[in-house]
Amino acid sequence: MSRKLLVGGLVILTGAALAAVNLLFERSDAAEVDVEAIERRDLVAIVSAPGTIQPQLSVDMSASTMGRVTRLAVDEGERVTAGQFLLQIDPENLQAIVNRGEASLEATISAHEQALVAVETARVNLEVARENLERQADLWSLRLVSREVYEQAVADVELRETDLKAREVDVEGAAQRILQERATLDSARYDLTQVTITSPIDGLVTRRNIEEGETVVIGTMNNAGTVLLTIADFSVLEAEIEVDETDIPAVRLGQPVEIEIDALPDRTYTGRVTEIGNSPIQDQNAAGAASQEATNFLVVAVIDGDIPGVRPGFTCTAEITTATRTASLAVPIQATTVREVELDAAGRIVRGTDDSGSGVISRAASASSATAPADGATTREEREGVFVVRQGRAMFVPVATGIAGEAAWRKETS
Repeated sequence: MSRKLLVGGLVILTGAALAAVNLLFERSDAAEVDVEAIERRDLVAIVSAPGTIQPQLSVDMSASTMGRVTRLAVDEGERVTAGQFLLQIDPENLQAIVNRGEASLEATISAHEQALVAVETARVNLEVARENLERQADLWSLRLVSREVYEQAVADVELRETDLKAREVDVEGAAQRILQERATLDSARYDLTQVTITSPIDGLVTRRNIEEGETVVIGTMNNAGTVLLTIADFSVLEAEIEVDETDIPAVRLGQPVEIEIDALPDRTYTGRVTEIGNSPIQDQNAAGAASQEATNFLVVAVIDGDIPGVRPGFTCTAEITTATRTASLAVPIQATTVREVELDAAGRIVRGTDDSGSGVISRAASASSATAPADGATTREEREGVFVVRQGRAMFVPVATGIAGEAAWRKETS
C-alpha cells in the first residue's frame, strides 16, 4: 500500500511539473507590437558629417629666387600685417647681376651715340660727294674733264648713300639693343627686390619651414619649391565638410549649419553652406587604384563670427539642416516598412488575412515585385507604408513619406 501511494505521489508531482513548464513556456501565435499614437510634430532633416576648420584665405609663401636666408624676422604663431618684412635672401649674386646689367646698358647707350655720330659723318660725306658730282657734271658738259672722272663722282655719291643707310641701320640696331639691355636690367632689378619677402595680407603665421642660414630652393616643372611660410587670415573661417554621396542631393547653398569643434567642446558655432563640390574627394594615397571606400564630396560652410583659440586643421562635426517641416503629421521612423501588397485592376489594395488572421498582407516570397495583370487578375507591388491598428488588428496602410527628422520621426505626406 505504501509503495502504491509513493508511485501515485510521483505521478502527481510529475504532472504538476509538466503543467508548470507548459504554462511557463507557453507561446502565443500572435506577434507582440508597440503602438504609438500619430501626432503632428516639428521635423528637422539633418545631414551630419565630419570636417576640418580652415581659414578662408591662406597664403603659402615661396621664393622666386634661390639663395641663403640671411635675415628672418618672424616666428610661427606670430601675427603680421600686410607689407611687414618677413625674411631676406642673400642679395649679393643678384646685386652683381644688376651691376653688370647697368654697365652693359651704359655700353650699349655709348654704342648708340657712336652710331649717331657715324650717321652724321656719313650724311656730311654724302653732301660733299653730291656737290662734287654737280661740279664734275658741269665740267663734263663742257668737256673739260674726262668721262672717267665724271663716272667716278657718280660712283662716289652712290657709295656715300649706301654708307649712310648702313650707319642708319646701325643706329636702329643700337636702339634695339638698348631696349633689350633695359629689359634685362629691369628683370635683374625685379629679381633683386624678390630677395626681400613681405607679408601680402594681415594674418597669423601658421607654419614656418625655414631657418636663418638655410638655402631656399625654387620650384621647377616637376619639383615643388620650398614653402617658406604660411600666413592665414582668421577673420573668416570655413568648415570643409566631407559629405557622403547619398546625402549630397539634399544639400543646397545657403542651408544653415551647426558646427562642433572637437578641440573646443561645449559650444556650437553656426554657419551657412557656401560651396558644394561637383567632383568626389580623391584619395591621394590611392590615386589610380580602385577604392572600396565610400565616396564623399566636399561641402564648404562659412562660420559666423570669430572663434578664439582656433587652429587650422581642427576636426569638427557639422550638422547641415537640409529641410524643416512644422506641425506635420509624423510617425516613428521604425514604423515605416515595405510590404508586397495585392492590387486589383483599379489599383486598390485587396485585403486578405494571413495564417494568424491578423489582417496583415504578407509578402509572397515567390512573387515578383510587380507582375502584369492577366484578364482582370490582381497584381503584386512593393509599397512603403505603416501598420495601423484597426479593430484590434494590425493593418498595413501604404503612405507617401517625406523627410526624416532628427528624433527618428518621419513626415507622412499622404
